[in-house]
Amino acid sequence: MPLVRVDVPQGKSPDYLKTIGEVIYQAMRQTINVPENDRFQVFTEHAPGRMVFDPDYLGVHRSEDCIFIQVTLNGGRTVEMKQAFYKAIADGLHQQLQLRREDVVINLVEVKKEDWSFGNGEAQYVK
Repeated sequence: MPLVRVDVPQGKSPDYLKTIGEVIYQAMRQTINVPENDRFQVFTEHAPGRMVFDPDYLGVHRSEDCIFIQVTLNGGRTVEMKQAFYKAIADGLHQQLQLRREDVVINLVEVKKEDWSFGNGEAQYVK
């Protein structure tokens, strides 16, 4: 169960956010083996000055449209899978929203299976 958190500048339309969510979900399905319907996403909009980032860190030139994507997921994906995931998101957002690839910051947080509860106060992945 990846839990996706997306931070965006304030003022983006509901359709814009929905498209971001769909691109991320499709990238998860295609590159990191996430099961169908395993979709949990939280979007947070930030007023000007509330998203702080270096516009040129590591030689990547970011604009004020920069978004942050953080995905908490079970550990175990290969480096190649992660790289394909990052590329699929950046390419998909560029193609569908004209969001610059440079404006997509992605962070993965890997956890163990026992770190999840899907409801009922149970750890469903623990056997």
